[in-house]
Amino acid sequence: MPGRASVSVRVPGSTSNLGSGFDCIGVAVDRWLTLSARPVTGTSASPVAIERRGTLTALTIPSEQDLVWRAFVRACEAADRKPPRNMLLSVESEIPVARGLGSSAAATVAGAVAAMTLLELDLNNVAMATLCTELEGHGDNVGPAIYGGATLVLRDGVGGVAVTELPLHESLVFVFAVPDFEVHTKEARAVLPQTVPHAHAVEAAARSAALVHGLAHAEPQLLRIGLEDVLHVPYRRALVRGFDAVVSAARAAGAFGATLSGSGPTMLAVTVADNAAAVGTAMVSAWRDIGVRAETFHCARPARGYAVL
Repeated sequence: MPGRASVSVRVPGSTSNLGSGFDCIGVAVDRWLTLSARPVTGTSASPVAIERRGTLTALTIPSEQDLVWRAFVRACEAADRKPPRNMLLSVESEIPVARGLGSSAAATVAGAVAAMTLLELDLNNVAMATLCTELEGHGDNVGPAIYGGATLVLRDGVGGVAVTELPLHESLVFVFAVPDFEVHTKEARAVLPQTVPHAHAVEAAARSAALVHGLAHAEPQLLRIGLEDVLHVPYRRALVRGFDAVVSAARAAGAFGATLSGSGPTMLAVTVADNAAAVGTAMVSAWRDIGVRAETFHCARPARGYAVL
């Protein structure tokens, strides 16, 4: 029997890749998705009804295909339990959809955590990270959504994932500029080559090491190098109108560098607190100059992981 009559879960958004940390590095962002779940009486043919608010109101997918519900079911299956019938899920989010800020990962983690809590499933964070990554596909977003902070997420070679906390220097601030257009993950994946030259792979490994050390020590040269990616950004930048102008504006305003947040189109810059406002304004202005509306926000510290309310 369920341990609770209902449950509410709060999960952060996230930024991933940070340039050369492609598909493995992510940081929790102070934008949130909240899910409330409870069984209801009824005889509906569908096992679930979902109420969507906030940034999710534009979604039109059937409730049974929503990642929140799919993760709820997947968590039940992982614990060898059946999900209750006639569930009501109320989901509200302030995470922009299809903007590279981890909205899908947040929804997936919320569904899994709600099932774990409501049904008292015997699942720990490692198990949830594994099943959410398998379902949603982006461990670099799932990791921060579960653990908070900055994380390195890798396949462990035996069917699971390994998650490690990454240190961030206290002086660093993440500045985001969110434009009024979307880039869907499927589209961003489609432009990537199937293979890359060995020399590019070597350079990519070196740049990712520079990124990790630069983030830990706020080392300007290493941050500049690490934020300039060679594996995915060169192919995806064409999907983001004004990419070069926004990057140049961020650097001119005092950022160590700027790159795509996830697969975009949101842009992320790394700077220090004194420059954060100017960097955000410069990025938005660069987009405005070419007819793109955008908004900016910044995070002085990464968000915490999910919480059961």
